[in-house]
Amino acid sequence: MEESHSGHCNGLESHDLSGSRGFESHLLRLRSPKRRATADAVRQSEPRRRDSCMFYVYILNCCDGPYTGCTDNLQDRIARHTKGHVPATKKRRPLKLQNYVAFCDKYKAFEFEKYLKSGSGRAFIKKHFY
Repeated sequence: MEESHSGHCNGLESHDLSGSRGFESHLLRLRSPKRRATADAVRQSEPRRRDSCMFYVYILNCCDGPYTGCTDNLQDRIARHTKGHVPATKKRRPLKLQNYVAFCDKYKAFEFEKYLKSGSGRAFIKKHFY
């Protein structure tokens, strides 16, 4: 006894093609070639975190100059820096929070942190915060 399924699968009808080759397109042939996901596509596909929607780019004043970082929990991150739990600033203490900027979009925060770590970003920090 053969069972035939008729219904919809992703908006396309499914057909029983056993015994004959029809002209129906296979689902894989309808897909476009894979492309790299853009930052905008990734942002839209990720669910928003409700517990922490703010991301912070911060500048610490260290004994030998500024340190720039990014986090979603500023108080905890500063506490970890001052206790010496962060290898990048462990030997650069004492530390003082110089400034921070809050973002709702973590990708914008990471882009801004990357800018501040560049040559023109360091000049920006020197001009506006020191």
